Amino acid sequence: MKRQPSKPTRKLSLQAVFLTVVVAVCCATFGYMLFARSAVMRLEDIPFNGARAYEYLERLCEIGPRPSGSAGMKRQQDLLAEHFRELGGQVEFQRFEYEHPLDGSPVEIANLIVRWHPERTERILLCAHYDTLPYPMLDRMDPRGKFVGANDNASGVALLMELAHDVPELDCRYGIDFVLFDAEEFIFDHGGRFFVGSEHFARAYADDPPPYRYRWGVLLDMVGDANLQLYQESFSMGWEDTRPLVEQIWSTAERLGVRDFIPRTKHEVLDDHTKLHDIAGIPCCDVIDFDYSPWHTRADTPARCSALSLAKVGWVVREWLKTVR
Repeated sequence: MKRQPSKPTRKLSLQAVFLTVVVAVCCATFGYMLFARSAVMRLEDIPFNGARAYEYLERLCEIGPRPSGSAGMKRQQDLLAEHFRELGGQVEFQRFEYEHPLDGSPVEIANLIVRWHPERTERILLCAHYDTLPYPMLDRMDPRGKFVGANDNASGVALLMELAHDVPELDCRYGIDFVLFDAEEFIFDHGGRFFVGSEHFARAYADDPPPYRYRWGVLLDMVGDANLQLYQESFSMGWEDTRPLVEQIWSTAERLGVRDFIPRTKHEVLDDHTKLHDIAGIPCCDVIDFDYSPWHTRADTPARCSALSLAKVGWVVREWLKTVR
């Protein structure tokens, strides 16, 4: 409700006008400086190796399509297991079978889990899906063509590959687990069953509780868009137990001057985080750029992604881990 003035507004004195103008100019200048800091933020200004993360993204896409149960997925699994082990992670696969959506044949699904400081009983879950859609089903020209899933979701996987260089020595009070979910979109039409891997992981965590608990979970999905816009996802903000996590991450971005994290909600996204929250009871938020026009088309290639975007998101996540409550 607008407040109405109780008496007519008086004219300002000349001095008051001058002071008002000075304050306005100062505020405008400060605002411009903040905007400019974000606008001119260069890759070399960010202490997170976005260039190497982008190289990882390209390497994953060079494998080609990586849908569940495929030869491409097997090559990716071998590459990732070797990568994380070489950097000191404890790697395991959570394997199970799932019926192929088209013919009912058994398909081996495998969530890849990487543990850092496994002795710690309070832990953070950082996750991403690492399967690609079997076909670019929203592509108007060739919906059965080749889909390499650069942003969806080699970007989230590549970011975790780069973060693995820092995690062993990271000053974080919690243990950290990376989980790469399989069969997030092992579908052949948009009416198919999504989130098979994360649902299996969540049910295992709920039905057979491990000797540790996850304090927070962060899902990284489509975080490499060259035109990065990270709004606060609506489910993540709507859940009372998860909202403080979102606020911590976006506050970290604000402190660092990463304006691509936009502190307001825009999209309600069904994603792996809903299974982790609703089944496993893990407060988990989705960091996702859903304003991505090549989504589920052949155009989702490394050319539409950016080392700078990966650097920004990786930097924010790493700095949040240092201060997480």
